[in-house]
This record gives sequence, C-alpha cells and structure tokens, in this order.
Amino acid sequence: MKIYIISGLGADFKVLEKLEFPKQHEIIFIDWLIPEKNESFTAYINRMAEKVDDSQPFYLLGYSFGGIMVQEINKLKPAEKVVILGSIRSDKEKSRLIRAGEITRIPKILPESLFNEKTTRAYSVLRKFFDPKNPKVFQYFRVKDPYYLKWSVEKISEWKFEETSKVVQILGDRDIVFPIKNSKPDYVIKGGTHLFPATKFKEVSRILQEEFI
Repeated sequence: MKIYIISGLGADFKVLEKLEFPKQHEIIFIDWLIPEKNESFTAYINRMAEKVDDSQPFYLLGYSFGGIMVQEINKLKPAEKVVILGSIRSDKEKSRLIRAGEITRIPKILPESLFNEKTTRAYSVLRKFFDPKNPKVFQYFRVKDPYYLKWSVEKISEWKFEETSKVVQILGDRDIVFPIKNSKPDYVIKGGTHLFPATKFKEVSRILQEEFI
C-alpha cells in the first residue's frame, strides 16, 4: 500500500528522513503548496488532496500541521489508517497559545512582513518552539514564504475538528507546541520535544512498523 506523508509547517522531509517504514509499502511525500491569495482552507485542502490516489487502499501520515492536514484529507478521501506525529486530533487539544490566537484573532491582523526568516528564527529560539540543542534545527524548515507562514498560523488557530477513532496519535512528553496534557495519545515518546521524529526516530519507527502492517 501507499503511505502518503505530509510534514510540518514550513518543513521539508529532513525531519522525517530517519524514520523507517515497513518495506512492503510505497512512501509518497506530499509537498506543501503555497496558498493562493485569500484561498479558503477548504479550497487548499482540496488542492492538497488531489495528490492522493484513492483508487486503491492507502495510509496517511502527518507531522505537526501536516497531522491536521491529513485528517482533513481523510474526510475527502478516507484512508485505511491515519497516523499523526506531534499533532492534535481535535480543536479541543489546542494549546493555550493557539487558543488565544483563535480568540483574539491576532494571527489574522499580524503583518505578513513579521513572518520573515529572521523573525521566525529568533522567535523559535525564544519560545524553545523546537529543540535549540539540535544543531540541525533550522535545516528542517525550508518553506519560508511569508504569506504561506502567516496563512498557516491563521488556519491552525481557527481550526475546528471533531476527533475520529481512525486516527493514531503519537506525542512527545516534552512537546510545548502541542502539550501532552491536552491530549490522550495512543503512544508517548519519553523525552520527546516537538522534533521527536528526528531525535527519537528509533522509537517512532518501531511504532510505525506495528501500525502500518
């Protein structure tokens, strides 16, 4: 079977490159598209879903914002199983920071110029959003288009979704982007920050071998 994979916000697939999947499956990475001006989330999801061939059974896997995206795609093209890494199964699991963005609508009014590479890099370190001890931390984030970054932050803060039983959730217990206290994950990666697919790849790979049989 094919496993379609979407990485995190602004990330290419280096953060997932060490993960090992069952050899009998075909791995297909779906790149992020740059949103069109004033494009709705629904329209964007439809464009991303076009890359999934649902003429045969398939799996979906998403990391971080990619976890949100694969759940939305699953509504249009149902998968045999959906696995999310460092992501949430419903809007009820949002962090206080993301929820505050939803309530205040601050992400929508922030200027696009704020989402440049220099600002994003400084903010990431300040918030310890990822893993400052990892020397490759900024090599994982390649999609740096300011409009895409601002649009994505808006959509994450606005996201509404009801949890479904088909989704397998894997979280790190030190993830501050999506804190584990807000969720009841199927698997917990001990000592895992938001970058656990890269730093704890052996543990994650063992789980994927079990789930994608």
